[in-house]
Amino acid sequence: MASLLVEKRDIDFILYEQFDVLELTKKDKFSYFSKDEFDMTIEQALKFAENELAPINQDGDRIGAKWDNGKVTIPPSFHGPLKTYGEAGWVSAADDTEVEGQGLPMSVFTACNEMFHAANTAINLYPGLAHGAGKLIELYGTDEQKKKYLGKVYSFEWGGSMCLTEPGAGSDLAHVATKAVQIDDKHYKISGQKIFITGGDYDAKPNIVHPVLARREGDPEGIRGISIFIVPKYRVKDDGSIGEYNDVACAGIEHKMGIKGSATCQLSFGDNGDCVGELLGQPSQGIEIMFHMMNEERLNVGVQALGIASTAYLNSLKYAQERQQGTDIRLKGKSTKLLNLIKHPDIRRSLLWMKSYVEGLRALNYYAAFCMDLRNAETDEAAAKTANGFLEFLTPVCKAYSSDMAYDVCEQAIQIFGGYGFCGDYPVEQFARDCKITSLYEGTNGIQAIDLVGRKLPMAKGEFFKYIVGQMEKTINEVGGDMALQKYADLTRKAKDSMVDCAQHLMGLMQQMQIPEAFVSATPFLEVVGDTILGWMHLWQLSIAHKKLSEIFEKANAMTEDEKKAVINDNREAAFYSGKVHSARFFISKILPLQEGKVKSIKDDDFAALQIEEVAFSEVAVAPAGV
Repeated sequence: MASLLVEKRDIDFILYEQFDVLELTKKDKFSYFSKDEFDMTIEQALKFAENELAPINQDGDRIGAKWDNGKVTIPPSFHGPLKTYGEAGWVSAADDTEVEGQGLPMSVFTACNEMFHAANTAINLYPGLAHGAGKLIELYGTDEQKKKYLGKVYSFEWGGSMCLTEPGAGSDLAHVATKAVQIDDKHYKISGQKIFITGGDYDAKPNIVHPVLARREGDPEGIRGISIFIVPKYRVKDDGSIGEYNDVACAGIEHKMGIKGSATCQLSFGDNGDCVGELLGQPSQGIEIMFHMMNEERLNVGVQALGIASTAYLNSLKYAQERQQGTDIRLKGKSTKLLNLIKHPDIRRSLLWMKSYVEGLRALNYYAAFCMDLRNAETDEAAAKTANGFLEFLTPVCKAYSSDMAYDVCEQAIQIFGGYGFCGDYPVEQFARDCKITSLYEGTNGIQAIDLVGRKLPMAKGEFFKYIVGQMEKTINEVGGDMALQKYADLTRKAKDSMVDCAQHLMGLMQQMQIPEAFVSATPFLEVVGDTILGWMHLWQLSIAHKKLSEIFEKANAMTEDEKKAVINDNREAAFYSGKVHSARFFISKILPLQEGKVKSIKDDDFAALQIEEVAFSEVAVAPAGV
């Protein structure tokens, strides 16, 4: 039976046929892996996702996390799988063997992570946050701190979190008010409040390790003066055992639209003056250290959104194949024979729209992970630097574009189900609610767009952007040599040129110090970049799939259209490659051309959004404060 979580064959296609991850095994870092081991890992992940995570997804939504008198409980059915995460080594699967990880390429683990998010994104946030906390300790902790914390966090015996946001500060970390008062050369008294802390407290783990942003006495105001501290819920003795309570209290949890099985906590540190933290890294290095975790989580959010979109699409496809509704439009009411939904033209368009986005987003997010692998495995410094630059450029696009488009996929899924999609009897309304958070946390998508325009586009004097454009041109030129695919190469080239033109326009505004005028178009520009990259990914996939399908037809001696259709109906590989060809054709010919209108809009220097007076928005805008 086909999975309703992910399209396993498409995962194999992207890993082995598009990106050829087996080339990584020629690098020393991954030389002890083989295709069999990659396949076995992915199969185990899919079984875990299907058998243990997916069946309890509704528990997370219906039962949810609960807070009572300072204690947080999660659905009882979550406890066993959370234990399995640790026992199976999933939390540190892509970490070095030196820290007791499995050393998997991130591209392979990303496939596993997509499955976990597709099955149950709420539960998958707990191990994800534990890994992020552990990675900070691995990279910046002292030997003593690693000995105390790292093994317990990476094995997921203990949980982890990320404590940035404070009441009233939102995403503005410059206004962090949590205080750190020095006790000795290692320890500080921590006092303050944090909100929106995913996995900040829950009853499945005996201890939770919190990386906490705080300001030491006397350090500068703003971002430059922020440090980061390791603050466990319970103090840890020198022998690694759990000690006394560390004055870290959960004051409540948020009541949310989705991901209700994930405890989103309000934490108070040092209400009784007895919360002790250990400085991580150097003083005032907090933002630098935390952003390592933030970037990891932003990439994880892209995969989270992808996973939810994948299962939303596959559930919709199954429903459309089974549900009978309406008659053949060509017969104009002369027939009463009901058709399966998938027979109706508008439903077919919607399904192919969803399929093309899911497959494009999968390629985008896997490619970012592949760039991480290349960076980590490359011995050539220049090549590693290029891979890292590519990864940095892609990070805000993976996070923001994936989450925006995935939510649209979920909305389309509800539409396929009709009125039933709006009801809790079917899963797609939960998928939409769970997905919405992905455009909000780890930096809203507006912040991602600002990062793209303000930092990533001009990074290294634009060299990494030029490199990405060069990679696109390489694919376009290769595919354009095939007359059967020239149309799609030309359309992708046109989109690529429009994106470059748009980038130059925004950079021109920045150079003329028209900063607000540039940033008012940041979000539309991120969409332009996302559209173009997906067009490139689809063109790349089209060239592979078209060739493979042609080889199958040739082997079967299928010459006519009827003979080719017969091969597709009888041969699963032919059906898969045919699906890839149609996804790519649809995206490049029906979706990608819309990018040109976005570029035209950005280049039209009409700045109404900046010029409108606040009082002109609405009477609400002139109402007295608090009214």
